[in-house]
Amino acid sequence: MPFTEHLRELRTRLLISIATVGAIAVLLFWPSHAVIVWMAQEYFKGTELHAFGPADVIFTEFKFSIVGGIVLGLPILLQQLWLFVVPAIHPRTRRMVYAFVAPSLLLALAGLAFAHFVVIPRVVAALLAITNAVATPTFGVASTLSFIIILFALFAIIFQTPVVLVGLARLGIVSARSLMRYRRHAIFGMFVAGGIAAPDGNPLTMALLALPMYVLYELSIWVIVLLERTWRHA
Repeated sequence: MPFTEHLRELRTRLLISIATVGAIAVLLFWPSHAVIVWMAQEYFKGTELHAFGPADVIFTEFKFSIVGGIVLGLPILLQQLWLFVVPAIHPRTRRMVYAFVAPSLLLALAGLAFAHFVVIPRVVAALLAITNAVATPTFGVASTLSFIIILFALFAIIFQTPVVLVGLARLGIVSARSLMRYRRHAIFGMFVAGGIAAPDGNPLTMALLALPMYVLYELSIWVIVLLERTWRHA
């Protein structure tokens, strides 16, 4: 494919991705106020959140809508990335990307559920305990709820690990054997990534980011082992 065709292809994929995120963000903006109120009551019950500027709440709603558009649009975003990166692959292999859409959405929802039920309550409780020991909490609504929104987004993205690794395995870039061989390197990289991605620098948050990545990494290996047998006979 000529370079200009690559640029046109990139433009098409970017436009589809931006339109997807934008459309979902517009739909999410209407219930965003109710969701913001729910998050404040759910995770910071008994703690007052203050607006330090007249636009703090509306900016938080915009941020929620955009991040929500990215999270719920992950299947389409990954699909467009795949279709741009592998245009020369056999059409039958390219069509496999459509089989990843449903698992990607389910994994994103699983990541959101994991963040809600396991991660956020523990992280917030730990941070509040540390704060209450030395100071009176006076939290801003924008920074506080942005922290929660970022955690939701991180776990939705982390839970895409199986989809990404299976896709790379189908392209022949990785295999179950190579993933097993470099398991120790992957674990180290996950904990480093968890430390970098943790929005609060809390060791608990780092661990809760890294451990799901490791579990999903191991799960991906066994999924690839099973799929490699079918790919050989395809």
